[in-house]
Amino acid sequence: MFALLLSDYKKYKKYGGNFISILFFTQGFWAIFQYRIANSIYRMRTPILKQFLQLICLIWQKNIEILTGISIPASVSIGHSFYIGHFGGIIINARAVIGNNCNISQGVTIGVSGLGEKRGIPIIGNNVYIGANSVVAGKIEIADDVLIGACSLVTSSAEESSVLVGVPAIKLSNNGSRGYI
Repeated sequence: MFALLLSDYKKYKKYGGNFISILFFTQGFWAIFQYRIANSIYRMRTPILKQFLQLICLIWQKNIEILTGISIPASVSIGHSFYIGHFGGIIINARAVIGNNCNISQGVTIGVSGLGEKRGIPIIGNNVYIGANSVVAGKIEIADDVLIGACSLVTSSAEESSVLVGVPAIKLSNNGSRGYI
């Protein structure tokens, strides 16, 4: 947990923050900090202690949601160096999987969609950038190094280094997320 928190902190520092501004004034870091602690408790094997601590974390999570508009349930799987560029309107499904070194912007939803056997939650690879007000939904896989442009609706899988834009999102190029992360 501490290694993951440190990698998240270093990513925020890379984007120009200092210790005081990141810790006290960066709502995205508050949300990821709370998530990392709640996720480590979610993965505990001591049932009685786990239930008590999960209750505390749930109350803490709801306070973070109210303060920041960012909802990251404890059961989400997020890799190291996760960065939330701006606060507000970020919803991540409890069963979502997000890889290492990913950036998301404000207004992003990563959620469930589809019918029948196509119903499910996205799996997002490493080094993925998700632009403002985008939706990534359904039983899809977003490969490594993908860039999802602002205001895009992604409901089908994307291959490595794709740039996706539009509603519904279409592949625009193979330039990927290099330079955005």
